[in-house]
Amino acid sequence: MNRKSFKSHFKFNKQERSGIFFLLLLIVIFQAVYFVVKSYPLSEKANSLTVDEEYQAKIDELRSRNQKRDSISVFPFNPNFITDYKGYILGMSTEEIDRLHVFRAKEHFVNSAKEFQKVTLISDSLLESLRPYFKFPEWTQKGRKETLGSTGSRSSMRSETVSVDNAIKPGKVKDLNSATAEELRSVNGIGEKLSQRIVKFRDHLGGFLVEEQLSHVYGLEPEVVARVLKDYRVLESPAISKININQASSRDLSKLVYIKYDVAARIVAFREANGGIASFDELIEIEDFPSEKLDIIKLYLQL
Repeated sequence: MNRKSFKSHFKFNKQERSGIFFLLLLIVIFQAVYFVVKSYPLSEKANSLTVDEEYQAKIDELRSRNQKRDSISVFPFNPNFITDYKGYILGMSTEEIDRLHVFRAKEHFVNSAKEFQKVTLISDSLLESLRPYFKFPEWTQKGRKETLGSTGSRSSMRSETVSVDNAIKPGKVKDLNSATAEELRSVNGIGEKLSQRIVKFRDHLGGFLVEEQLSHVYGLEPEVVARVLKDYRVLESPAISKININQASSRDLSKLVYIKYDVAARIVAFREANGGIASFDELIEIEDFPSEKLDIIKLYLQL
């Protein structure tokens, strides 16, 4: 009797079983809907947070670069010699810097801000912020072209390619390193002072290594340089004693025409702070270093 009564509590008819099944089904459905609804906004929020974090990281990186650029004095420089570090400080991306280095590895040079942008693909805004600091060799701004020398010690040097009206006159070419002040005065545009200044500058150098150095004479206009190079060329390069940049004192370095004493002192300080100079390209990081003349200065130095 007791056993039958006990069993009766757990025995359901067909209608009751259907009701229980329907109730369980509703519970399962509600639970499924609850978890789906609950998880969807969280997933969307997580994705939004991920995007926001990436965007914020990019903003922080740009802000950091701008702060570094603002905290470091930027001096006029030749953009052909931008290093990875300098490019980063200026706000360039790794890809933009690499494009410039690939271009330079082919022994090409950029001669204008627009050409720099064409090579590196930097944004218009970055170009406008850098443009005031770009400093290109003077002859490139006069419609002249640059090439690389291909012989002897000048294989790594840029040399000026003169236009047709500046072609060498056959049979009349003389050595620029042996020309006297009187002979130079025969060139239209060169008077007594300029001729003496050219000879003095040449003597200070120990002789011209490349024709390009003639354009470094103070007060000598590019048009006059072109006239001189119609009749005079560097036919015989002088023998020079190169200065070891990792051993020379500030005074020794300042003996070079292109390096002032305060710049020489910074070179020595940079060398000591970094345990030596491994590449001449490091010199362009030094304040007031004449980076546009780096290729020529290298001819007088050794590592």
